[in-house]
Amino acid sequence: MRRLARPFLILLAIVFLFEAWLWRHLGPIVESIVARIPLRVLKARFAAAIERLPPPATLIVFVVPIVLLFPLKLLGLWLLARQHWFTAGLILVLGKLAGMGVTAFVFEVTRPKLLRMAWFRWFYELILAWRDWAHRLVDPIKHRIKALLRMLRPKRAGRMLRLFWRIRRRMRAGA
Repeated sequence: MRRLARPFLILLAIVFLFEAWLWRHLGPIVESIVARIPLRVLKARFAAAIERLPPPATLIVFVVPIVLLFPLKLLGLWLLARQHWFTAGLILVLGKLAGMGVTAFVFEVTRPKLLRMAWFRWFYELILAWRDWAHRLVDPIKHRIKALLRMLRPKRAGRMLRLFWRIRRRMRAGA
């Protein structure tokens, strides 16, 4: 059972790290897009409105983009069920990217208020701990893969192939 659990945990950690990577990289992109919108007054009002809200109401503002994009994800799943693979994949990817980007932007604006709630702060710190755990689990594997890829570069490929042939001969000699 333990042998089956480790690959699942590694896969879970990779998915979690991918989500964290999207979160970290889409936030600035969405911010730059929003910064180009010539509605500075509207953006300032949005920030001021959030400043006036109590933390629980700020949580609703944080959840709204997730709720609004949920029908888009359902549409993608419906298209998958109808075997419209390309359109479904496109809608699901766009929905994911838009959702992560907008949510990251809204979270950056609402984070100070949200962290005032003890339960949210606890949950946020738990997520950060999971991210650190995922890095500890996946980073050694990532480093091994990078080392193997470095060995397969064209200038080292000959040396690497000779090593593989030597290992293969030893394995056959032992059999």
